[in-house]
Amino acid sequence: MAEIKTKPTQATAADHIAAVDNPVRRADALAICAMMERITGEAPQMWGPSIVGFGSYHYKYDSGHEGTMCRLGFSPRKAQLVLYILPGFKGEAERLARLGKHKIGKSCLYINKLADVDMGELEAMARDAWDWMNVRYPH
Repeated sequence: MAEIKTKPTQATAADHIAAVDNPVRRADALAICAMMERITGEAPQMWGPSIVGFGSYHYKYDSGHEGTMCRLGFSPRKAQLVLYILPGFKGEAERLARLGKHKIGKSCLYINKLADVDMGELEAMARDAWDWMNVRYPH
């Protein structure tokens, strides 16, 4: 089985965010980092070279594949902000409908800039995701 590449590193989230070239993306990343730290009560930790994560959980699929990943996280990528906050909690579709301009992937929310979305809705979604992860994967 292949080794999982996304795991905690010694790099700091502050250095990673400070290195973001686009000043709007950097400011948005700082705002998301502060929001997630407030929601989780956890310090940010780098997962791999580009994900700022909060907390961790261990998963194991029926196939036998298993690993550890952050419970909540984001990545300030060049093209978009990617938030890992869509685990399938109840009411997720309704919240997305109220959020504003975005795209979604399997468990990812893609946002061009925070000015495009309702921050209250985004924070509620992140809080719901954190709560759902804590129920699904107890500490």
